[in-house]
Amino acid sequence: MFKIKIIDRYLFSQVFKATLVCILLFGIIWIAPETLKNTVERVMNGEYTLAFGINVILCEIPKILANALSVGVFLGTLFTFDKLSKDSEVTILRACGASFYRIIASLLVLGVLTSGLVFVVRDRLIPFTECTYSMKHKPSSKVTHFVFPTKNNEDKMEKIIIVPEFVNYSINDVVIFDFNTEIEKRGGSLLKTIRTTDFVRFNENDNTWRINEATVYNITEDGIYHEVGKEHNTVILDGERGRNAYELMKSSVKRDREMTNAELKRYISLLKKESMDDEYRSMLHKYLCRHSQVLMTILFVIFGALLGFSKPRDQRLIGFTLAVLTIFLYYITMPFFDLMAEKGVIPPVISAFLAPAVLLVAIKILKKHKDL
Repeated sequence: MFKIKIIDRYLFSQVFKATLVCILLFGIIWIAPETLKNTVERVMNGEYTLAFGINVILCEIPKILANALSVGVFLGTLFTFDKLSKDSEVTILRACGASFYRIIASLLVLGVLTSGLVFVVRDRLIPFTECTYSMKHKPSSKVTHFVFPTKNNEDKMEKIIIVPEFVNYSINDVVIFDFNTEIEKRGGSLLKTIRTTDFVRFNENDNTWRINEATVYNITEDGIYHEVGKEHNTVILDGERGRNAYELMKSSVKRDREMTNAELKRYISLLKKESMDDEYRSMLHKYLCRHSQVLMTILFVIFGALLGFSKPRDQRLIGFTLAVLTIFLYYITMPFFDLMAEKGVIPPVISAFLAPAVLLVAIKILKKHKDL
């Protein structure tokens, strides 16, 4: 039992060292080509101060770290077991009766710790650095393309509210399209009125969206506006829907990586409640991907060990080629599956967890092939 503990510590330390080196190399390769070049150019041109340029690079590190941790532990495990196989150490362990999973037991602990770190980085560190960078880099006004549709109990469109800009509780340059909900019964134009206003105020106490003054274009059944009027002190949204619309609008100017898991989950629930299906599916996919990457990190440890397991004289090129191909396919297919989930072609839960499922099948096949 004492010897086994020594082996565990030895394997853990070897993989840990190799993982640190791989993370460092991956980070340098990832950040050097574009981010570092652009930042240095802007500092040299006077667009950024030196302090702000350093801040930009520091804010990029967590995004790189989230991917580097998974790739690093994968390649670190592969490099370590390839060396152990070359030096016949794996053969000795197998001859002593140690099973494959017993050999990598300590590495699974490293995989779990790394996956937990990946989860924390994506949940806390990336949103913090993104928001810190945004506060220093972006103007106070929030330019967005927020579109909020409302429907009645019969699932017919009532109105569409378009918001191009807002600052805190002031919502500017709003356009409201009011629809004729009885169009199927009597025919005619879909639009009933078009309202434009320079200013809408959101009241947090009663959750109302109130127009101070608006220009109203009344539309005939033939689709031509026949009268232009004015409207004063009109409520266009209130109650729960008003609160939901305001929260959705605030979240719409954020990218998913600027939100913690709790914030993203809240945003997803609001999107579902208001039937904003495309955005709901896309955000749900991104939320689930945060959890699937945790699973991928653990599976990478097992897969890396399997690729490194070989006889002393076996060809090593195949294992490293498969590793590079796996990393390339995993990251290159992410945008594709995001798009498929957003368009409803693939359910988000499948698009997010398809990669871990495929990797798990590959692990079983490879383990059987190597007769472990």
